[in-house]
Amino acid sequence: MAARFRTGGGGRIARDTTLTFTFNDREFTGHVGDTLASALLANGVHQVSTSVKLRRPRGFTAAWAEDAGGLVQIEHPFPEPMLLATTVELFDGLVAHGIPGQGRLADVPDTAKYDSTHVHTDVLVAGAGPAGLAAALTAARAGTRVALIDEHNEAGGALLGAADEIDGRPAMDWVADAVAELATYPDVLHLQRTTAFGHYDDGYVLALQRRTDHLGAAAPAAASRQRVWRIRARHVIVAAGAHERPVVFADNDRPGIMLANGARTFLHRYGVKVGTQGVVFTTNDSAYRAAFDLHDAGVTVNAIVDARPGVGQDLRDECTARGITIHPGSVVSGTRGEARVTDVLVDRPGSDAFAIPCDVLLVSGGWNPAVHLFSQARGALRYDDVLGAFLPGETLDAVSVVGSANGVFDLPGCLRSGREAATSALDALGISAASEPLAGERDPVRAEAVGTVMWRVPDADSADRQFVDVQRDATVADLVRAVGAGMRSMEHIKRYTTIGTAHDQGKTSGVIASGITSELLGVPVEDLGVTTFRPPYTPVAFAALAGRDRGHLFDPERVTAVHDWHVERGAVFEDVGMWKRPRYYPLPGEDMETAVLRECAAVRGGVGILDGSTLGKIDVQGRDAGQFLDLLYTNMMSTLKVGMVRYGVMCGVDGMVIDDGTVMRLADDRFMAFTTTGGAAKILDWMEEWLQTEWPHLRVRLTSVTEQWHTFPVVGPKSRDVVGAVFGDVDLGNDAFPFMAWRDTTLDGVHVRLARVSFSGELAYEVNVMGWYATALWERLIAAGEPYGMTPYGTETMHVLRAEKGYPIIGQDTDGTVTPQDLGMSWAVSKKKRDFIGKRSFTRSENLNPLRKQFVGVLPTDADTVLPEGAQIIEYVEGGELPPPPVPMLGHVTSSYRSAELGRPFALALVKGGHARIGDTLHVPVDGALVPVEVTGSVLVDPEGARRDG
Repeated sequence: MAARFRTGGGGRIARDTTLTFTFNDREFTGHVGDTLASALLANGVHQVSTSVKLRRPRGFTAAWAEDAGGLVQIEHPFPEPMLLATTVELFDGLVAHGIPGQGRLADVPDTAKYDSTHVHTDVLVAGAGPAGLAAALTAARAGTRVALIDEHNEAGGALLGAADEIDGRPAMDWVADAVAELATYPDVLHLQRTTAFGHYDDGYVLALQRRTDHLGAAAPAAASRQRVWRIRARHVIVAAGAHERPVVFADNDRPGIMLANGARTFLHRYGVKVGTQGVVFTTNDSAYRAAFDLHDAGVTVNAIVDARPGVGQDLRDECTARGITIHPGSVVSGTRGEARVTDVLVDRPGSDAFAIPCDVLLVSGGWNPAVHLFSQARGALRYDDVLGAFLPGETLDAVSVVGSANGVFDLPGCLRSGREAATSALDALGISAASEPLAGERDPVRAEAVGTVMWRVPDADSADRQFVDVQRDATVADLVRAVGAGMRSMEHIKRYTTIGTAHDQGKTSGVIASGITSELLGVPVEDLGVTTFRPPYTPVAFAALAGRDRGHLFDPERVTAVHDWHVERGAVFEDVGMWKRPRYYPLPGEDMETAVLRECAAVRGGVGILDGSTLGKIDVQGRDAGQFLDLLYTNMMSTLKVGMVRYGVMCGVDGMVIDDGTVMRLADDRFMAFTTTGGAAKILDWMEEWLQTEWPHLRVRLTSVTEQWHTFPVVGPKSRDVVGAVFGDVDLGNDAFPFMAWRDTTLDGVHVRLARVSFSGELAYEVNVMGWYATALWERLIAAGEPYGMTPYGTETMHVLRAEKGYPIIGQDTDGTVTPQDLGMSWAVSKKKRDFIGKRSFTRSENLNPLRKQFVGVLPTDADTVLPEGAQIIEYVEGGELPPPPVPMLGHVTSSYRSAELGRPFALALVKGGHARIGDTLHVPVDGALVPVEVTGSVLVDPEGARRDG
């Protein structure tokens, strides 16, 4: 289909290259340099979507990121929702749809790459309009490192959408010369298609670069779709320009209603006429330029409705020469039309309202400087009552704001402000800079942007159709309700009404909302202020923020040296503290429950082996190592003999258990502390914090050796036979090698450490070796165990075995409110030590409360139900009917399994006053029914401990 609204020439598009794209299942054409929005408008398509709540038609309201209506869903080459058509560069084969309120996420993986990079620079200039280019040139000529970033596909800023001149030459010729000169400086980084979306302390700026060309393919120099630039600058110059502001009136949301400068941009940048008959509604001079340019391009301008009572003679003369009617002192009070505006209703004092036909209405209520990056750096704003806008209101160290972002709206003034800001920045950095005026400079003035400040056309009868935020369907009526509800802060009103929370982040609606609210409250807008501008300035895809930290790289995966062996044996893995741990090893046809029951029976009746290498291991060395560990653990470690192992518990300052494990004493001044898998990093950090901040006088050094040492528990009544077959030189008898002892040996010249430690209650040996030899040793142990039915088992079986013995898992059987005493471990709390972390808390009245939740076992009396972990426990209810709420909760199930040894399900739980309730029957609600359970001690298998020594 031919582009009916394309001009015969002009624009910055490559007319010799035609691109084909599909929108809403219709095929259209455009050109290189088009956006999806400009190509649609060139084909006469104004309505692109419907609003999120009211489903009213929505079209383009601007030509770039301030557009509030043109959201689309890209379907090809990859589904992406909620993108602005005004910022999507057209490419051949693009397929898109308008969004009916909301988009949809992709249902296939994104194969594109996203990455990030870092850069340090002396001066960062955000914005490559006239002010930004002047600043960059000045800094570059001084020989400094300069980074110039701009969100458009080429430099020029506002000049891209105008027909301005600099010293008698087309302004874009000056831009081309400036860009060419910047390219000659080796220390200048110039990035287009790059939006600064966040400005933080100490000159830290985040910027997003779109790295695709007009063909939709990755840029030749990179393999990523988008790149996040993390920029650290000694001085930041914000040259972000300004956003034209609309005026609110009834039915101001129809397609065909757009900002005047947006229409001018579509004309000059893309060669697109946004309609055939236009009306302009303005409060200032700037919209007249758009009216004149559109008229000269062949668009009939039926009228200019100017809210000001008087208009300058020069503008009146130009209108007369073009046959354009001016209606001074008048306002647009409403519009007509369905899918697109067809008429505007004009109110003029002293006369009846009348209609003017049009297919496009251009609105200009003034300009809002883009102070977002300044505000993000916590810069205060001030209200300028002449401009009717908020400007930077203070001086920030190492930050300058130039051009229209600082209220300078004429071209010569922008050039001068950019040069002067760069010169001042370089002076502050101790760098000499030339200060000769640039071409086209003169003193800054504020001309066309100055006018009558008008936020809305008051009309109480249509307040619910006066749209303040077009994308959110938020109206003046919503503001009235917010004020009526007692809200006086714009931060509260923003959240109550949702104004400014859509994709445009209030670029056009935010200041208007403040202006209208100030009228409703009867307070000056400068006192009310605006909501805080926060990053990101424009929407940023989560994929871009994640970069290459996706899939396996998003959550780093750690594997033991024996991982490949586990994979080959069909292990099913679970993630534990970033480690991939075998959960169980199913045989053909086995589900998890069947496999775990088999593994449990094999360990209890014969021998099994576990890869326990993921346990945290911290080498503690130094003269004061024993004293240091005494302060960390609840029990004594300094009295431990060399060659022995001791179980220990760590508490927080509140006396609650944070980790447990064993400690080996390797020498008088050296210990090896074993932690839980998930707690390894946390406990090392905990140790370092106390050592460095509270006890720096202690001579202790800490080193993680978790990955260096691999640990293989060999467990079961046949474990002594298996270990003895591999380490024949070690006397494994109970007298020579007692429980909680360790011994060093060698195997083929390799150092191996054996320890009598059991997390199952069975006879067990933990075999420790350096990671380089781990797989070889594992296979030797497997081979030695074959005659005894050696069975590898995973973490699920480990959990069942330890639960049968009542051994708690910190973080599963505890929840941050559990003391050692609650776990039945008073024996692990020293009564001799003067102090240790958490000791004082044990004397708190609440910690001595007999109704605290305590660790117990619970057995379903039907001997068949596996209780859900997390299930609540209540008092026994006669009749088995759940009483009406609220139902007092006594505790909850922390661990629950089916036991091969017991031949029935069992569970562990935290129950109020649980130790005194042993023998009682309670109820657990499960799927709407009450399951009776008996409270028992936490040790359910071998309570005498007879199996420990074989």
